[in-house]
Amino acid sequence: MPIIGYARVSTTGQTLTVQQDMLKAAGAENIYAEKKSGLDGKRVELSKCLDYVRDGDVLLVTKLDRLARSTSDFYAILARLKDKGVGFRCLDQRELDTTTKHGKLMVGLLALIAEFEADIRKERQLEGIAKAKERGVAFGRQRTLTDDQVAELKARRAGGELIRDLMASYGLSKPSIYRLLGPASG
Repeated sequence: MPIIGYARVSTTGQTLTVQQDMLKAAGAENIYAEKKSGLDGKRVELSKCLDYVRDGDVLLVTKLDRLARSTSDFYAILARLKDKGVGFRCLDQRELDTTTKHGKLMVGLLALIAEFEADIRKERQLEGIAKAKERGVAFGRQRTLTDDQVAELKARRAGGELIRDLMASYGLSKPSIYRLLGPASG
C-alpha cells in the first residue's frame, strides 16, 4: 500500500522541511508540498495529489489543518479519496486512519457530529433571521436609488433621455437602469 504525503504551510516565511521529514519517516514515497493559504481554494499541489492517488494508496498528512480548511472541506476530500479506494491517515491524530475499522468508525462519528453541528447552526441562523425580520430588519442589498430618484429617472427617460446618459447620471449599469424602468422600458 503506497503512501502519498501532502504537506502545506500558509506563508512564504514558513518551511515545509519539518512536515516533509515527518512524512518521509512515516513511509511516504511521494510528497506533494506547497506554500499556500488553506483559505485559498486554489491549492494546486493538493489537486495534483488528489488526482494522482490510486486505489490502494494512503494519503498521509502531519496535521489535519494542513489538508483541509474546514470540516466540510475535509469530508469532501475524504469522500473523494473513498471513491477512489484511497485510505487516509493523519500523524498527529492517529485515530483518523481510514485504513483500520476503528479509524473508519472514528471518522464516521466525527462526520455525524459535524453534520449535527451544521444542522444546529442552520436552525439557529434561521431563528435569528426570523426574529430580526419581526423587528423590521431589512435583508439583502440596500437600494441604490430612493423612490424619488426612480420617479425622476422614469420621467427623464419618458422625456427622451438616452439610457447611456441615465447610466452616467446615476452611476448604474444598463441592466440596473432597465430593471428600474420596468417591463415597458424597452
